[in-house]
Amino acid sequence: MPRNQLQRMIFALITVIVTVHAYVFYSLYVVNGSTLMEVNGASSVLSAINKQGGVLMCGSFVPIWAVVLTEFVLAYLLENLLGSPLSFRLACKVFDSANTHPVIFETAIICATVGIMCPAMSFIAAFLYYPYYAGFDPMTLLANWIKLVCYNFPFAFFSQLFFIQPFVRTVFKLIFAKDIKARTAEEGSAA
Repeated sequence: MPRNQLQRMIFALITVIVTVHAYVFYSLYVVNGSTLMEVNGASSVLSAINKQGGVLMCGSFVPIWAVVLTEFVLAYLLENLLGSPLSFRLACKVFDSANTHPVIFETAIICATVGIMCPAMSFIAAFLYYPYYAGFDPMTLLANWIKLVCYNFPFAFFSQLFFIQPFVRTVFKLIFAKDIKARTAEEGSAA
């Protein structure tokens, strides 16, 4: 899909915008929602978060927008520096991009990206959301990381494969329709 560095960065930007919001929602509402409501005696997750003064990050409570912004910056940097380049290389080791159907090759890239980004972002989240008020213990950090990977990997895999990436690819095609049309015409005349 993306053919140059600018397109790769825009593709990553769209992906991270959608993904970070999905994961913050998943983490706060699906994984921790009932606990937050029970602890704070609230009838909704948002009121529970507001009642406790935000989301516990780095040992203090911060508003949800700060959580989204922090995760967005970290995910975007990690995607551009590690996730995207490594996932493409991994997919190329298994499949020849010139002789493999584009859907299969793109699916391989998505799977490789989830395999890289999920453990990496879960490790970052284990640091960000560690219960520092209880003191720091490396074994607790490791246990929290493994727990986050177990919670996040199935959601990451299925949401990226079936919802997020098809949506991102559709948006990308709309943004770069002129470029894609010119490239298709170029490839058609070269053949």
